Amino acid sequence: MTIEVRDYDPGWPAQADAAVRELRAALPGLFDDLEHIGSTSVPGLAAKPIIDLMASVSSLDAVTAREDALVALGYRRLDTGMRGRLFYPRDGDSGRRTHHLHVVTADTWETRNERLLRDHLREHAEAAARYGALKRGLAARTEDSDEYTRAKTDLVQELVDAARAGRGLPSVTVWE
Repeated sequence: MTIEVRDYDPGWPAQADAAVRELRAALPGLFDDLEHIGSTSVPGLAAKPIIDLMASVSSLDAVTAREDALVALGYRRLDTGMRGRLFYPRDGDSGRRTHHLHVVTADTWETRNERLLRDHLREHAEAAARYGALKRGLAARTEDSDEYTRAKTDLVQELVDAARAGRGLPSVTVWE
């Protein structure tokens, strides 16, 4: 399947806001925090047209206990092998992926690499431009999503390291 990287769409934040409202309404009181992350959350950054959201909860078990509400919204749990995280992709009517919901525990929220990278890219236009150019080049070269992700790792690690250093946090691998 072709990897589609598009120019930034100013409608992405509104799509994320709608998904956040929908999730909070369907699961009142479950999420401590719920934010738009990923490339679609960085103004001007080219991205795959998938809205990434990250939520914090006191307990992952509380989410699995109420998973029926997520299923009703079109989210289905996918085991990614990542410890301490639940992952729920959502596909649209066309069968194409439209959303990712990452659920993590509240005690890890402040140091989540995805949030730190988002903030770093929002604050450093040159870093966002480098990342966008890499993604476009990779999307033109491969249709393998695993290869696409692996090929971004070195730059993502560099940018996350810079973001963590800026907050006085130690470097950690971007692979969980």
